[in-house]
Amino acid sequence: MTHQINKKIVSYKVISNEEKADAEQARIEAQKLDRESMHENVARPEILYGSTYKIKTPQSEHALYITINDMVLNMDTEYEERRPYEVFINSKNMEHFQWVLALTRVISAVFRKGGDSCFLVEELKSVFDPKGGYFKKGGVFMPSLVAEIGCTIEQHLKKIGMLKPQDMDTHQKKFLEAKRKEFEAIHSDTSTLDESGSFPAKALLCGKCQTKAVVLMDGCMTCLNCGESKCG
Repeated sequence: MTHQINKKIVSYKVISNEEKADAEQARIEAQKLDRESMHENVARPEILYGSTYKIKTPQSEHALYITINDMVLNMDTEYEERRPYEVFINSKNMEHFQWVLALTRVISAVFRKGGDSCFLVEELKSVFDPKGGYFKKGGVFMPSLVAEIGCTIEQHLKKIGMLKPQDMDTHQKKFLEAKRKEFEAIHSDTSTLDESGSFPAKALLCGKCQTKAVVLMDGCMTCLNCGESKCG
């Protein structure tokens, strides 16, 4: 690239590659300092971008609707990111109104505090109902309504990129695919399947993925959903 010099040259300096690298690093660090991050004093914008999720449990005839609103930080820059700002839960069922309202306020406060709020997911998913949990469609066991709210928040955090999905490696995928084909060959009669049509009706609950998909194959208890096996 050619540059026209319109002033008298009084001095010059040859910049080494190391000095160029240091200058570039300093520029990047300065940009990072200018990046907007979530904190408790951040001003709420007029418009937030939200998603609403429906939860229907067998414990109530009325569904719950969870709305999570996100704030877009560093908009129109290379550091643009979405971060959850607040959560609302609405339902016609007023039985759980007090603790649901308290839960949404606490979760929203943690979101606005900033930092890594992903720990909320595991904390909520580990809550067990003393009266017993329930099975969702597809045979996934939910230990409590709070746990399902945690799963919904986890789904949203994955959607906006805060949580990365844990994909199975190639070996696990091949193993699971082989087991599924073996299962389909043995159980071609659809009457032996559950309501979802995916797993045997008499399958056991998997302790890893909480899905009723564990069957006895080749003398080993194997989960047809996540590939978990007692034989390693």
